[in-house]
Formats: sequence, structure tokens, C-alpha cells
Amino acid sequence: MPQRRTQARLSWLAIALATTLGVIDLQSASAARALRLAHASSSDSLINQAVQRFAEEVKSESKGELTIKVFPDGQLGDEGPIAEGVGNGSIDIGLGGAVDAIDPRLNVVSLPFLFRDAANVHAFLDGLQGKTLLSLGQDHGYVLLGALDSGFRQFANNKHPIATPADLAGLKIRTPPNPVILATLKQLGALAQSIPFGEVYSALQSGVVDGVEPELRDFYDQKWFEVAKYLSQSNYIWSANYWFMNKDSYDGLSEPQREALRKAAQDTVIWYRGQLDATYAKVLAELKAKGVQVNAVDGAPFQALVDPVYTRFAGEWGQAFVDQTRSAAREAR
Repeated sequence: MPQRRTQARLSWLAIALATTLGVIDLQSASAARALRLAHASSSDSLINQAVQRFAEEVKSESKGELTIKVFPDGQLGDEGPIAEGVGNGSIDIGLGGAVDAIDPRLNVVSLPFLFRDAANVHAFLDGLQGKTLLSLGQDHGYVLLGALDSGFRQFANNKHPIATPADLAGLKIRTPPNPVILATLKQLGALAQSIPFGEVYSALQSGVVDGVEPELRDFYDQKWFEVAKYLSQSNYIWSANYWFMNKDSYDGLSEPQREALRKAAQDTVIWYRGQLDATYAKVLAELKAKGVQVNAVDGAPFQALVDPVYTRFAGEWGQAFVDQTRSAAREAR
């Protein structure tokens, strides 16, 4: 009899232990959280490669507590709607350059001829003024995780090469919804108009616009070169692909989970920067092989015309803020 009682007790203990472990497993499963990340770049782009690496590292660093579902190709909207979606919480994480909803001052990095080259940009972003810039947005419900290079922007059109500002006069040029880019092109004499990223090819093909001012990888990935055969390399503006998250979503994570996000973002930025030179060399070679006519542009005559752009945005964002940014960019060279 005692043996049976002992066996019965052991059976109940086993059942209780199994039930407890099951509850723990269910709690762990429920603690896992899936975050939605959206961007408008091609699924074949370096941007998408970067965020896929980011997703893998977040899962690893968080020990499976966080997963990232990536939506490329503008599946959840163009850059503006993505920023709005992150703001209202329907998207957790976004990338893009349409940042007025986050903080208009983030557009300061797009002031014309602010940076000499990519090394200059990266030194600026990693410095004090760059860190100050990346702290913006929290008052509007965003947390910035970092900034990837959207890159230096060029001139491309289907009429003629651009060598001087006079060559831009009267050309209808598409821009992203960035007020600095719009203001700069108008100052240089072009007829600038903002058109959503996903509509650019058809706008070029139908003659709604004559050209674009693209970053090279977008120009290639989106096949705009098929309908704009003249590419003039000017590096007239550098623009950021800001990496931003809904603040409520971010604050709702545990500190170890937030640290996993921050570390994965920092590691991804380092990896991404290391890919740029080889990627640009490959893209430029392939564009030339496809018949695109490429010319180098002397930026000096263009730069001589853009002081009014600085004056306008100093009035909007504060003279001290613009002066500090210009000074930090010079010191980072």
C-alpha cells in the first residue's frame, strides 16, 4: 500500500511539474514580440540587405524575444506614409528620408554641399552634433535608431547632360518630399516637383517630369536609367535614410530588448557603411554598360548659388542650429 501511495504522489508531482513547465512555455511564447519594419527601397537593395541582417541580429541578441518582419518595396506605403504609420503605431519601425512628421530639423543634413564625401558624413554623424541630431523626434512620438546613407544625389534626365546651372533651367525634375531638396533645385533654376517614390518611373516615361536627382543605387535598382539616359555626377546633396521607431513601442520593451535593438542597429550601420564603395563602383559600371551617358560636374558654379537656401532654413530652424551643423560638418572633414 505505501508503495502505491508513493507512486501516486510521484505521478501527481510529474503532472504538476509538466503543467508548470507548460505555463512557463506559454508565458515565454506570449512574451515574444513581432515588430513590423517598413521601407520603400527595393527588395534587392543594399538597404533591404541591411535590415534583414538587423532582423537576424535582433532575434539573436534578444534570444528570440523579438522578431522583425520586414516589408520592403513600399508594401506599407511610400516614405511619407511610413513615417506617419510609425507615428501612429500601425508600423513599429521605418526607414526613409521623409521626416517632417518626426522633426523638420532632421532635414539639415540635406543642405546643399554640406559634406565633402562619405567619410565626412560618417564622422559628422558619429560626432556630438550627429548624436544631438539623432536625439530629435521624441517629443513627436519617435525614437531614432540611427541613420543609413541614402547617399549623395546626382542629376539625371532624358534631355541632355548637366554641366552648369544653366543646363537645369526649365527642366522638370522630380524630388522626394524633402523641402531642402525642393528649395535647392528651384534655386538652381529647375522646375522641381515632389512625386512619390513608386511613381517615378511612370512619371519619367510619360513626360510628367524630364528627370530626377537620384542617389545612384535607387537610379539603378528602380530602373530609372531606362527612361533617363543622362547621368551627371554632382554630389550636390547628401541625404539620410533615417531609422526610426514608434516611441510607445520602444518604451514598451524591456531594457535588455531595447539594448538588443540598439546594438543590432549600430552593428548594421557599421556593416552597411563598409559595403558602399564596392556597391557604388559596381552600380556605376553597370549603368555605363547599359548605355547611360555619365559626366562629372564641377560643383563650384552650383555651390555659388545656394546661400539663399541656407538663409531660408536658418529662419525656420534657427540660425544657431544651422551654424552649429555647418561648423561640425567642416570639423569632421
